[in-house]
Amino acid sequence: MAKRNVKLKWTLLATYMLIGIVPLLIMTQVALSSMQSYFVEERKKELLQQANIISGHISISDYMYDEVKAVLFDYDINQTSKESGYRIIVLDKTGVVVNDSNKTEEGKTYFLPEIVDALNNKDVAKVEDNDTIHAAVFIVDDRSNCIGVVLVCGSISDIAENVDAIRHTLFNIILLLVIIVIISNTVFTWWFTNPLNRTIDVIKKMSEGHFDQRIPVNDFLHTELAELAESSNNMAEKLDQIETNRQEFVSNVSHELKTPLSSIKVLSDSILIQDPDTVPKEMYVEFLRDINSEVDRMTAIINDLLTLSRMNRQEVELQPVEINMGDMVGDIVKRLQPIAEKNNVTLSFDKIRTVTAEVEETKISLAVSNLIENGIKYNVDGGKVDVTLDADNQNVFITVADTGVGIADEEINKIFDRFYRVDKNRDRETGGTGLGLAIAKSAVLMHNGSIKVSSKENEGTTFVITIPVKQG
Repeated sequence: MAKRNVKLKWTLLATYMLIGIVPLLIMTQVALSSMQSYFVEERKKELLQQANIISGHISISDYMYDEVKAVLFDYDINQTSKESGYRIIVLDKTGVVVNDSNKTEEGKTYFLPEIVDALNNKDVAKVEDNDTIHAAVFIVDDRSNCIGVVLVCGSISDIAENVDAIRHTLFNIILLLVIIVIISNTVFTWWFTNPLNRTIDVIKKMSEGHFDQRIPVNDFLHTELAELAESSNNMAEKLDQIETNRQEFVSNVSHELKTPLSSIKVLSDSILIQDPDTVPKEMYVEFLRDINSEVDRMTAIINDLLTLSRMNRQEVELQPVEINMGDMVGDIVKRLQPIAEKNNVTLSFDKIRTVTAEVEETKISLAVSNLIENGIKYNVDGGKVDVTLDADNQNVFITVADTGVGIADEEINKIFDRFYRVDKNRDRETGGTGLGLAIAKSAVLMHNGSIKVSSKENEGTTFVITIPVKQG
């Protein structure tokens, strides 16, 4: 099923309309309906009040039975109708119209529901279909007997017109709000989505291998978008560094393997161009020894690469066991003691505290061995390498300090890179592959530890390995 590509700005606009304008429209409609109902009820009360006043006046003046007052009766009804603007109809207890302010219904019989209710001593006001209100009030004599009904009719068209005018005004205001919301949403979503779109574009380019891309970060308003941009830039820098390291690694591997292969090629060609009858046996032996040395060198490089590859594979699980760290480091020092004596370097081991830790002995031994061997190889005549073991409640500390040639400040952050050599010529003389420190670091990181280095040129270098006593 194909995915729809919905723009965020339209989603935001729809959201604003849904949670802002739609409820406002509903509230407006409810308010207008309530307002109209309120005005209609007030009009009913007004008509009932008017009808009660007329009913009381008729009762007091005895208009229903005194024919002498017929003219005065007509005058009062007409005058009240003109002043109030309502039509007034007076009916006797049989429902016959005895007075009509419009003079059109006199003598007719009315049996409207509200008139029937009024004749049963119940004041009532009802809204009719023709937008009028009929308010009916009973008339009583001096003995409280119902003798007739006053029907007051008033229009509510003015209420509807007023409510419609208010509705029109409110909807104009809402329309203006909608326009403002659309404009504001356009500006806001541009401000919000523009850096997001830039981030997406950069990430797309990064997915295509362009790791040099960076996202501009707005430092004026440091929002989550700025943090996203910074995180993306950090990721790009790391990916760029990984790609650079990968290219350098391929180049270094090619270079490291090409050198012994070139030497083997030169030595082989030198043997082949010689006349077998005239070349002494000693020359063949010397050439073969050189070839064998170069093969050993290639083998050492490949073995170190395989070791480093196995350590960097995430699916390989660490299999730690609890061992005595003092015994392990002591055995390494004993094994390397002959090499130190051969190089006229004093190698010592100081066990400050006896400690056991959960480690995979093969990997940690390889890391410690590489550091001690480097301390011996890159030392001065008569120098020292001091190995110290210490611990606290949580971590084991293995320190390897030498008095060798040291490392320059600009080089110290690169020494754990694969194939990186501070002194390439000297390293080739010692037979190193340039992978020892990378292997040591990988082994320590597999144990959730850390390896730190401090050094000064011509004074020496100190490595400190920190490993948790318990894994996991």
